[in-house]
Order: sequence, then structure tokens, then C-alpha cells
Amino acid sequence: MRRLARPKPLVILLSVIALIALIAIGQYMRLFERAWFNLHTLWQTQSSESIALDQYRVEIEARVIEGLDDDVSALTFDPVRKSLFTVTNKNAELVELSLEGKILRRIALIGFGDPEAVEFISADTYVITDERQQRLIKIHLEKDTTFLDAADAEQMTLGVHMSGNKGFEGLAYDSVGKRLFVAKERDPMLIYEVHGFPHFNPEKSYAVHVINNPKRDAGMFVRDLSSLQYDERSGHLLALSDESRLILELDVDGRPLSTMSISGGRQGLKKTVPQAEGIAMDDDGTLYLVSEPNLFYVFKKTTQP
Repeated sequence: MRRLARPKPLVILLSVIALIALIAIGQYMRLFERAWFNLHTLWQTQSSESIALDQYRVEIEARVIEGLDDDVSALTFDPVRKSLFTVTNKNAELVELSLEGKILRRIALIGFGDPEAVEFISADTYVITDERQQRLIKIHLEKDTTFLDAADAEQMTLGVHMSGNKGFEGLAYDSVGKRLFVAKERDPMLIYEVHGFPHFNPEKSYAVHVINNPKRDAGMFVRDLSSLQYDERSGHLLALSDESRLILELDVDGRPLSTMSISGGRQGLKKTVPQAEGIAMDDDGTLYLVSEPNLFYVFKKTTQP
């Protein structure tokens, strides 16, 4: 009988290196945490309080925003105007969109640096971020406003974890708790809670408090943060990740509840969303999403039997 050939040391070494590389890639992509969450949801009944992102299906896919050539970044729903707002960062503008993705209005932004996010606060009041300088800029928008100058606006600088172009990418606002959620894209990936900004009563003194939640942030199995959305009805936070092609729902304690993939073949999508940059939710729970350079998406929840 022939003796079985022993594996050569080089083959064993290469196999070990390949295994280590696969584990490292899996950890880098947060695949293990994501797989565990998916497995966990198979045998656990979904909470009745969950938004149930997996039940959403695309209604409008990759509609080009006509007349807009610059890269869009971020999205917010204005419940007063019943419209959406986004910002562009090359030729800085604040752009109002219809719920079908058509341009309604364009306002030039002067001195805003690198605007990356916009969030509705109250009627005619919004906050815009300057990613590179980590500024939060409160603006007031009138019907006849054609341009906004940052020099005339109330603003604050956080100046935390400064790291080049990996600054503030997303905003969300809790109007009841008066909390402004600010997402740092990555390196490290963080969500700050800002209390006291924007300030509403100029006659009263105020203090700004910034809080972070490392436990919550560590539990997000995504690689980056592109945008945030706060749902007033459930008190849950939605986090959009471009690199992970995922929208993640977090409960009031920061625990992941549901996910929605934005990869081709999921949620009715024909193609993967190329570079997701902004997410917003209207009063009916409809989700809106924009992707660079100028693509518009709408997702609606399917009726459950």
C-alpha cells in the first residue's frame, strides 16, 4: 500500500495565512456580528415596537434628480412644507426636493465649508454640518431666501476626534427630548447626542452638553455611517451605512432591532444603491434615500396580512 502523502509545510503555512486573512476581513467588514444578528432574528419574534425595516420595498429606484449635477449629501423631511431637503458640497447649495425627487428650490450656501448633512429642527429652522471643521450651523429659511451666509448664523464647533475627511456625515433630531444626533463617519465611528444646540430662546442663557454612548456604537455592525434618521413615534434611530449597504434600526437602548439591505436583489432593488448618502422618513413612515451623484429612491412598507 502507498503511504498517504503528508501535507507539505508550505501548503500548511499558506492555508493558515489564508484562514487568518479571512478572519481579519470578516472582522473588518463586521460580518460575524451581522451574521449573528441575522441568525438571532430567525428564532426570536420581532418586537411589535420595531419599525421592521425588512418589510420595506422600493417604489422609486435610482431616479435621476434632473437639473442637479453635483453630489448630493444627506436628506431630511420637512413636515411643514411636506418636502425634502438635501445639500451639495462641491458647489455648496441647500436644495428642496418634492417627495417624487424633483427640484423645487435651490439656495446658495456661502462660507459653509464642506456641507455634508442637513436636518429639520422646526418650522423654517434647520441645522447644516460642515464636515471638515466639525461645525454645526443653525439656519433660518424664509420664502424669499436665495442664499445663506454662515457668518450670519448661530454655530458651534465640537472639535472631537478630528481626522481629515472622516467627520460629521449625518444628523437626526429628537424634537421631544431636544437632542441633536450627530454621526461621525468612521475612524472612529460614533454617534454624539448634543443637548442645548440649536438654542431657541436668545433671552435665556444656555449650556451645551455632548454625550456619546460607546456601548451602542460598538454594537452597530456596520463599517461606516452616512446618515441618520430619528423616528419620533418609536423613539428609534435609523443609521445608514454606505460601505455595508445597510440601514440599521436601533432601539432606545441602542440595540439593533431590524435591518434593511440596499444591495441589488433585496427589497425589490434591481441594482445596488451605488453610494448612499442620505435617508429621511416622512409622517407616514415612507423612507426616502439619495445616492451620489444625484439618484433618488423611495421605499414603502408592504401591507402585512
